[in-house]
Amino acid sequence: MMNWLRTNKSFLMFLALFGIFRTAVADWNPIPSASMHPNLLEGDVVFVNRLAYNVKVPLTDIVISPTGEPQRGDIVTFSSPVNGMRLIKRVIALPGDRVEMHNEQLRINGQPAGYTALGHGTENIRGVGDLATVRVDEQLGDARHAVQFLPQLQARRDFGPIVVPPGQYMMLGDNRDNSEDSRYIGMVPRALLIGRAERVLASADITGNWMPRTERFGMSLYPRE
Repeated sequence: MMNWLRTNKSFLMFLALFGIFRTAVADWNPIPSASMHPNLLEGDVVFVNRLAYNVKVPLTDIVISPTGEPQRGDIVTFSSPVNGMRLIKRVIALPGDRVEMHNEQLRINGQPAGYTALGHGTENIRGVGDLATVRVDEQLGDARHAVQFLPQLQARRDFGPIVVPPGQYMMLGDNRDNSEDSRYIGMVPRALLIGRAERVLASADITGNWMPRTERFGMSLYPRE
């Protein structure tokens, strides 16, 4: 065993350093579900900047020092406060914001979000089949992004008003009626934030023919920035 360790020490050191890099500096995150449609698709692999908000002790959620403030509209990866599962959602409300939703429409600090129709589509829901979707452009202050509604599904389309506690964030999926987000798991403490998703590194149609979607390679998640 000792001979094997000595022979492979360079490779083992590389693996250790690579692991530290992935858990402290930069990472990639496969998208396994439809909760961020239409902006992220199953089979996308996104680049995550782990230094966007915090420097952490590698392999832990212990924050050494904050590096930046999450902004409304950021797409972030984080550990679920319910079960620790890694999730990816969009920051909708910041600490101290007063948030409410009525019939899918958000209002933050008394200001209604703006909505502009983008069109219709279909989405296949396992066990249900193809359902019609409604896509709109949602504007929250300076942040704009597409969101999708599935009117035929049961979902939490109304809540609040509630005030986001200090040091916590409200996360919602862009696929509003098919996302397990802060409406179900609660607010997300800053210490559980992993990083800011920046762009799609690679993509393949894992729900269809598994062919690469080369048009998505390198795609920015913030095309309006």
